[in-house]
Amino acid sequence: MSYHHFSEKIPDTPGTLSSFPRTPDTISFPRSPEGLSPYGSQVALVPDRSDSEFGDDDLESRRPIPAPIGPPDDFPEGGTQGWLVAGGTAGIMFCTLGYANSFGVFQAYYIGNQLKDHSPDDISWIGSLQVFLVFAVGVLGGPIFDRYGAWVIRPAAVLYLISVMVTASCTQYWHFMIVQGVLSGITNSLLMFPAMAATPQYFNKKRGAAMGMAIAGSSLGAIVFPIVLSQLLDKIGFEWAVRTCGFIMMPILLFSAIVIKARLPPRQSNFFMLTAFRSPRYVTLISAVFFLFLAVFIPFFFLPTYGIYRGMHPTDAFYLVAIINASSIPGRIIPGILGDKLGSTNSLIGAGLSTGIIILCWPTAVSSGSIYAFSVFFGFTSGAIISAGSVVFTHCAPSPKDIGTYMGMGVAVSGIAILIGPPINGAMVNKFHSFDQASAFSGIMCLLGTGLALFAKHFTKEGVLGKV
Repeated sequence: MSYHHFSEKIPDTPGTLSSFPRTPDTISFPRSPEGLSPYGSQVALVPDRSDSEFGDDDLESRRPIPAPIGPPDDFPEGGTQGWLVAGGTAGIMFCTLGYANSFGVFQAYYIGNQLKDHSPDDISWIGSLQVFLVFAVGVLGGPIFDRYGAWVIRPAAVLYLISVMVTASCTQYWHFMIVQGVLSGITNSLLMFPAMAATPQYFNKKRGAAMGMAIAGSSLGAIVFPIVLSQLLDKIGFEWAVRTCGFIMMPILLFSAIVIKARLPPRQSNFFMLTAFRSPRYVTLISAVFFLFLAVFIPFFFLPTYGIYRGMHPTDAFYLVAIINASSIPGRIIPGILGDKLGSTNSLIGAGLSTGIIILCWPTAVSSGSIYAFSVFFGFTSGAIISAGSVVFTHCAPSPKDIGTYMGMGVAVSGIAILIGPPINGAMVNKFHSFDQASAFSGIMCLLGTGLALFAKHFTKEGVLGKV
């Protein structure tokens, strides 16, 4: 049996079997002068055998596929379009998660006004349901982007603005639950996750920095909206204070809807990729982020209430949410940059460890100055959990076209913690009339999540001590 080398030009798309013509009898290609293919060791040898010796299907299965030349996907690492997409994502995060993270202001306001007949844990269900749906509906938003592109952002932006405007007219508990909790949460997610899935398509080595910058938009939003609300609630009333927030969002969402575009063609595989849950690393990271999310949103909901509990004026207490989010801007960008160099999982571990310790120290902040200091330190460390908690899932995806699906499914499952965390802590505060138990519970959950993130590194080739 004789062997001949491929000398036909290897196609641009590596591994595409159909690009090689079928010959009716034998496959025979000329040799190079040295007796080797000009493509060296990347070219396979094919037996010079006739199709008659085995069936067509068997021949197709034996026909060699050339080794891929170059990386499977070259990331532009930014460029004008890449950074515009990152900026558009920051705008969407400003309007969506930034507004949702301002719920501490609504929590404190509702207790003394529209919902004064309801307990703190009853009211916290509104915000926790909203934030839970922001993350849970990502199980749809991510795959929709992977399959259909960024067009979903436009109708979602319109519906989201409607939900904000209608919230201004709510008066009953069930009004707030349906509009601010359900409608706002769902449309928020259909905006946020397609935008977050678009940015990683333009970055690989700089992904942590780009995602940190984009997610920092939510911190900026959670600075602006609490200040707007705290300044306007007493001056122009609840209705127009909330509508003003909606008017601020309009031009920003318009800009984001225009500039965010998918770089890669849509994938045509299954809508969900359930095989991802066969990966021990992916499942362990979901568990880690679950326990981190169970803890990290508690101060966003209850710190203004805690400030009032410690004797702060309500207007000053409302500013605590803005302080948390102001300090979380560098907390989301700097760890993202470090994550590109040291590993996104390592960044998540450092953020989780420091945040857990700070939450355990929460009850020791009794004066106004110490509460402000707690807000600054907590904002910086917790900011990295939000950004790194999304980035770690993108590195589990086998292809850039699957990033949205992997991120959406991972954050959706771990986001269940956001639904149950604030009500659990609200019930503790309501029962014990103290924040000590809530602090202990949340701090321990945060440290547990940190330990699971460390364990997830065991399933990587770099190991527990590697830069992952």
